[in-house]
Amino acid sequence: MAERYEIRFSGAGGQGLITAGIILAEAAAIIEGKHALQSQSYGPEARGGASKSEVIISDGPIDYPKATIVDACLAMTQEAADKYAVGIKKGGLLLIDADFVKTAPEGDFTVYRLPIMRMAKEDIGREIVANVIALSAVIGMTGVVSREAGEEAVVRRVPPAFKDLNKKAYSLGYEKGKELVN
Repeated sequence: MAERYEIRFSGAGGQGLITAGIILAEAAAIIEGKHALQSQSYGPEARGGASKSEVIISDGPIDYPKATIVDACLAMTQEAADKYAVGIKKGGLLLIDADFVKTAPEGDFTVYRLPIMRMAKEDIGREIVANVIALSAVIGMTGVVSREAGEEAVVRRVPPAFKDLNKKAYSLGYEKGKELVN
């Protein structure tokens, strides 16, 4: 991993992407002992409006708390892609929800498509775990934290009754993310 790695999760308010960012930061800092920080931004409409969560992970102290050159970006909606899929570094990656982002922004980065919401609904049976699928796909694609650290951070955040559901979603997303980059 590079000294500083920046990830942006974006989509509509209510999709759980701020939670995904928090979980990733916890996986990096609490479980793996790295330096990590998470920030968030969302429109005044909260539910439905564009929102983003940014996570910076580093092997050393983080001297600037804002994402400047994003290594990896997730866009779950067209509005989020149009608004937040900017500043992706040369050679970086953009993961979009294949069903909801019809026009991928152009840049000197690689665009990957995954039907994240459909996978949550059809493969897992619950759309509410789309954020876990997205999070684990990004982890699988980037290796920014280990598979185990990411899954442990997810499990720590969910009520006991939903652990198995979220583990299944995590595994599905992680495997699909790995397949995309291999």
